[in-house]
Amino acid sequence: MAEQKNRWNWEVKGFEPKRSLEYEEQNNRPPAPLVRRYSISSSSIITHQELPKLGLASKLQRLKDRVKLAREDYVVLKQEASDLQEYSNAKLDRITRYLGVLADKTRKLDEVALETEARISPLISEKKRLFNDLLTAKGNVKVFCRTRPLFEDEGPSAVEFPDECTIRINTGDDTLSHPKKDFEFDRVYGPHVGQAELFNDVQPFVQSALDGYNVSVFAYGQTCAGKTHTMEGSSHDRGLYVRCFEELFDLSTLDSTSSSRFSFSITIFELYNEQIRDLVAESGKSLPRIRMGSPGSFIDLELEDVANPLGFSKVLKAALQNRGTDVSKFNVSHLIVTIHIYYNNVITGENLYSKLSLIDLARSDGLAVDNNSGEHVTDLLHVMQSLSALGDVLSSLTSKKDIIPYENSLLTKVLADSMGGNAKTLMIVNICPDVSNLPETLSSLNFSARARSAMLSLGNRDTIKKWRDIANDARKELYEKEKQIHELKQEVLGLQQELKDANGQCVLLFNEVQKAWKVSFTLQSDLKSENLMLADKHKIEKDQNSQLRTQVAQLLQAEQEQKVQIQQRDSTIQNLQGKIKSLEAQLKEALQSPGVQSSPKVTGENIDSSSVTKKLEEELVKRDSLIERLHEENEKLFDRLTEKATLVGSPQVSSPFPKGQLNSQAHQFDRISTSNIEGRSQKVVPVPGASDKAEKAVALVKSGNEKVKTTPAGEYLTSALNDFDPDQYDSLAAISDGANKLLMLVLAAVIKAGASREHEILAEIRDAVFSFIRKMEPKRVMDTMLISRVRILYIRSLLARSPELQSIKVPPVERFLEKANSGRSRSSSRGSSPGRSPVHHDSSTRISLIDEQIQGFKVNIRQEKKSKLSSVVLKLRGIDEETWRQHVTGGKLREITEEAKSFAIGNKALAGLFVHTPAGELQRQIRSWLAENFDFLSVTGDDAVGGTAGQLELLSTAIMDGWMAGLGFALPPSTDALGQLLSEYTKRVYTSQLQHLKDIAGTLAMETAEEPAQVAKLRSALESVDHKRRKILQQMRSDIALLALEGGSSPIRNPSTAAEDARLASLISLDGILKQVKDTVRQASVNSLSRSKKKAMLASLDELAERMPSLLDIDHPCAQRQIAEARRLVESIAEEDDYLQSSHPSRASDLGPGAEIDVSQWNVLQFNTGSTSPFIIKCGANSNSELVIKADARVQEPKGGEIVRVVPRPTILENMSLEEMKQVFSDLPEALSLLALARTADGTRARYSRLYRTLAMKVPALRDLVGELEKGGVLKDVK
Repeated sequence: MAEQKNRWNWEVKGFEPKRSLEYEEQNNRPPAPLVRRYSISSSSIITHQELPKLGLASKLQRLKDRVKLAREDYVVLKQEASDLQEYSNAKLDRITRYLGVLADKTRKLDEVALETEARISPLISEKKRLFNDLLTAKGNVKVFCRTRPLFEDEGPSAVEFPDECTIRINTGDDTLSHPKKDFEFDRVYGPHVGQAELFNDVQPFVQSALDGYNVSVFAYGQTCAGKTHTMEGSSHDRGLYVRCFEELFDLSTLDSTSSSRFSFSITIFELYNEQIRDLVAESGKSLPRIRMGSPGSFIDLELEDVANPLGFSKVLKAALQNRGTDVSKFNVSHLIVTIHIYYNNVITGENLYSKLSLIDLARSDGLAVDNNSGEHVTDLLHVMQSLSALGDVLSSLTSKKDIIPYENSLLTKVLADSMGGNAKTLMIVNICPDVSNLPETLSSLNFSARARSAMLSLGNRDTIKKWRDIANDARKELYEKEKQIHELKQEVLGLQQELKDANGQCVLLFNEVQKAWKVSFTLQSDLKSENLMLADKHKIEKDQNSQLRTQVAQLLQAEQEQKVQIQQRDSTIQNLQGKIKSLEAQLKEALQSPGVQSSPKVTGENIDSSSVTKKLEEELVKRDSLIERLHEENEKLFDRLTEKATLVGSPQVSSPFPKGQLNSQAHQFDRISTSNIEGRSQKVVPVPGASDKAEKAVALVKSGNEKVKTTPAGEYLTSALNDFDPDQYDSLAAISDGANKLLMLVLAAVIKAGASREHEILAEIRDAVFSFIRKMEPKRVMDTMLISRVRILYIRSLLARSPELQSIKVPPVERFLEKANSGRSRSSSRGSSPGRSPVHHDSSTRISLIDEQIQGFKVNIRQEKKSKLSSVVLKLRGIDEETWRQHVTGGKLREITEEAKSFAIGNKALAGLFVHTPAGELQRQIRSWLAENFDFLSVTGDDAVGGTAGQLELLSTAIMDGWMAGLGFALPPSTDALGQLLSEYTKRVYTSQLQHLKDIAGTLAMETAEEPAQVAKLRSALESVDHKRRKILQQMRSDIALLALEGGSSPIRNPSTAAEDARLASLISLDGILKQVKDTVRQASVNSLSRSKKKAMLASLDELAERMPSLLDIDHPCAQRQIAEARRLVESIAEEDDYLQSSHPSRASDLGPGAEIDVSQWNVLQFNTGSTSPFIIKCGANSNSELVIKADARVQEPKGGEIVRVVPRPTILENMSLEEMKQVFSDLPEALSLLALARTADGTRARYSRLYRTLAMKVPALRDLVGELEKGGVLKDVK
C-alpha cells in the first residue's frame, strides 16, 4: 500500500488524451469469442500487452508538448513583466513631474485665497461701520408699540391706528375738548401683526450685535398684555428668543471664512426683589463663569456654550423649567437672557466681543398695591422701583444728559454696558386694547413716551425726514459695498472649486503612482531576494574557503615542526651510528688482545651495542610512523580541498566559526599562519577575537594568557564603553562587529549578575551605556535588536523601583495588528499595507501619528495561488496543493519582518506594549491572533509540510523580530522609541517624587510649634525633606544622559520651595533663640542672683527679642511666650549684692535632681545580672553635655516609677568614702547604684568609671567628652 501511494501517477486530471468515439466503443464492447483465423499471419497482429504502451507513449508526448508550451508562456510572461516594469518607471517619472506642477498651482491658489480674504476684511469692517452709522442716525434708543388682539369676553376697543408710527387712544372723557390722545413711536403694530413681521424690524439690532456692539431688547407692559408671548412665542409661532439666535447663527455662518469664525454662549438669570437667581447654574453642570455689570457692581454667572439653534432651545427650555411654575412670582420678576458673541480673525488678529440681552420685564400695573399686603407688597414696590429707574435711564439717554442714573436699580447696573454709548436699546411696549384696561394702557404709553422724550413735534418730523435722506444715501453706499463683497466671495468660491478639482486630480494621480510603485516594488523585492540568496551562498563559500586555508596553513606549520623533529632524530641516529662504529673498532682491538683478560669487557661492550642498536631501531620505527601519519594528513587535506572545489554552491557545508567572527577572521589570516600549536595534536586552535592596536582594533575580551584584572565587571564595562573609538577601525563592518560585541557583553554581564544584583550592575554602567548608544546612533552600524534589549532592561528596572509607573495600562496586542484586504493580488497587497513603507519614509509623519491614535500593523499573508503547471508539478511530487499554499516562504518572512520594523520605528505605544508585557506572553498573543484571523493557519492537525504550528511560530517570530528591530532604530535628531519611552518614564518618576516632597514640605511649613521640643522636631522634619529633595536633584544631574535622550535639556520643572525654605530658616533662628532662652533659664535656677548678673541676663533676653523680626509670623508666638516666661523667672529671683553672692558659690550642682534634663533622644541599654529581670537604663545628653539617665527608682517596683537624674562625673567620687558614695547613689536609680557599688571605695570608683564610660559611649553627643576625660586621666581605672 505504501509503495502504491508513493508511486508516481501519470494520469493527471485535465491532461487525458482525447479518445475517439470508436475507441470508446471498442473499450466498452464485450470481448468477442475466440475464433481461430487461418488467413492472418502472426507477425501482423498487435498483442494485448502492447496496447497500454502505445497509450502511455501518446500521453507522455502530449505532456511534453504542454510543458514546452508552458515554458514558452513563461518566457513571454517574463518579457511582459520586464516591459511592465519599464512602463511603470516611466509613468512614475511623468506623474511625479505632474504632481510638482499641481503642487505649485495649489500653492498659488492658497496665496490668492489669502490675498482675497485680506481684501475682503477691510470691506467688511467698512460695512459694519456704515451700518452702525445708519442705526446711530436713526437713534440708539428705539421704542415700538404692539397691541394684542381682543379676547372674546372683552368689551370694545379703545385703540386706533392712524398710521404705522401713531397710536390713538379714546379716553372716553367728553368734558375734554380732545377726548382722543395720540402717541407717536418708531413703529406701531396692530393686533393683526405676527411675530415674523415684528422680527423684521428687530433684525437690524441683531445685525448690530453680530458686528460687535452691545444690544438690549426690553418687553414692557401690564399683565396679560403679551410681553411673554412676544419674547417666548409658541410652538407654531416662535418669539424673539429663538428668532434672534437663529438669525445670529445664520449670519455668522455666512460671514465665517477659513480664517475667521464666531462662537456663542448664553447666560439666563432672574431678578426678583433685587436678588439674582442663576437659572443655568441650577442645571448642576460644571460650567465656566463670567462677570456682568458695571465695574463697581457686577454679578457672577455661569456661562454655557451653544453651537446651534437646537442647543440654544435646550438650554432655554431647561432654564425656564428651573424658574418654576409660580405665575404670581413671574409677574413681579424680570427674566434676562443674554447671548454672548465672540469673533476671531486669524489674518487681521481681530478679536471682538459683544452681547445681545433680551429682557422680559415684570408687569407695569403696580397701582394695585392697595389691594395687597405683606410680602406681595414688597415685591410690587421693588418692581416699581426698577421700572422707574429704567425709565430714568432711557429718558437721560434720549435727552443726552451728562450723568446717567444707572445706580438706582440692580437691573440698570447689570445692563449698564448695553444702554448708552455705542450700545443699541429697543423697548417693545405691549398694551391691551380693552376699554376696561384703559388706565394701565395710558400708564404704559406715558412711560414709553417719557423714555422716547415725549411726543414728536412738526419740526422733529422735518429732522426725521432729513435723517431719512442721509440713511437712504448710506443704504446705497452699503449696497455697493455688499455687492463688491459678494463678487469677491464668488471669486473665492471659484478658486476653492478649482483647488478642490486640483486636489481630486492629485488623489487620482497619487493612486496611480501607488499602483505603479507597488508593481515595481514587488519586482524589485523578488530580484533583491534572489540577490540576497546568491550573496549568502557566495559568503558561505568564501567563509569555507577561508577556513580551509586556515587549516592548510596550520597543517603546513605542523608539518614543518614534524620535519624539524625528523631532522633531530636523524642527527640522533647519526650519532648512534658513530658510536656503533667506535664500538666495533674497540671490539676489533679487543679481539687482537689476550682472550682471558679481555673476556669480561668484551661481554659488556656487546651488551651495550645490542641495547643501542635496539634503541636505534625503535627511533627509526617512530620516525617512519610519524612521516606516514603526516602524509596521511596531507592526503586528507588535499582530498577535502578537491571535494570543496567540486561542490560549488553546496548549502550543506557550514562554518565552524561563530557568525559574529566571520569578518574578523578574514582580516586575521596572516596572523593565523604564524599561530602556535599546542603539543603534537592536529586540532585546529581557535583564533582569539581581539587584535593589536597597530591594526586599529580594540580588545574587548581578555584572552586566557593575559593577566586577569581585579576590577569589578561594571568598572570594566564602563571603561570599555567609554574608550570605544570608531575611528580606529578600517570599515563599517568592523565598527559594527565591535559595537555589537560590547552590547552583548552588557547583556551577558546583567544575566550573570542575576536578579539580586541586576539593578546594581545596570545603575553602575548606565551613563556609559547611554552615552555609547547616543554616540553610535548617527553611524547606524549597531544591531537595533541589541539596543532594544538593553533599553527594555533599563525600563523594566525603572518599573520595578517606581510604583507610580506600575499602574500604567497599555493597549492589548490586538490594537496593533490588522488584517490586510484579502481581495487584492499578491503584488498589490505587498505595497498597500501601511505597515510596509518604502525605504525613504518620512520620519516626522511616523512620529506625529503616535500621540493621535494607534495605527495597526497590517499582516499581509494569504494562501498562495499556484498556476496549473505548478499544480501538475506538485501532484507529480505527491504533495497536497492546499498544504503547499499554506507554506510561508523565506522571502515572505523577510518581507513581514521589514514591514514590522518600519511600523515599529518611533512607535512609543508599541514600545510600552513590549515593556509591560513579557516576551513569551506577547508572542503567544500574536500566535493566537494569527490563528483567529487566518483560517488556513488554524491548528487542526499536523500538516504535510512543516505543520501549522511551525508556520505560526515562524510568523510570530518574524513579527516580533521586526518590531524589536524597529523599536531600537533611531531617527536623528531623535532617539529610538524605547529611548524616548525611557526618558519619558524617568521624567515622570522624578516629577512625581519632587511634587510629593513639595506637598510634604508645604504641610510641615504650615504647622505651628508651641514648645521647644515641637520646634526641634519640626525643624528636623523639614531638614530631612530638604535633604531628600537635594538628593533627588543631584541624582537628576547624574542622570542627564538619560533625561536628554531627545536632544534637549531636561524639561523637568523643579517646584518652587521658597515658602518651605523660608520656614526652615525661621525655625533654625527660632531654635537658636530657644536654646539661648533655656541657657538663661538654667542659669536662673538658683535662689538668688547678683544684681549685675541679673541685669546681664535681662539684657540678653532683650537682645533675643530684637532678633524676632527675622522669624516668620507663625513662629512669633512661641518665641514671645518663651522669652516672656524666662523674663518673669529672672525678675522673680531675689537680688543680692555682688560681694555677698561671690562669698558662697554653689557646689556640686551635678548632683541636684533639679538639673537641666532636656534630652532630645534616649538610648536604651540592658544589663543582664543573671536574674529573671535585667536592668534597663535609658541614657541621653542635655544641652550642657551632661549624662542623663532614666530608669525605675526601685528595681522591684512595677513600671511607671521611672525617674530622671543627671549622672555625676567620676571626679565627684575622687575623695569620697564608701558611705559618702552610697549617699550620692541614693538619689540615683537603684539599678545604677547596684551596678556601681563594690565592697571597697577604690573598687566602687573603678566600677563606676567603667559604668560611666559604657553609658556615655552609647550617647553620640558624649563620645568626645569621654575622649577628653581619658586624656585627662579621669577614667584611668577603665581597662
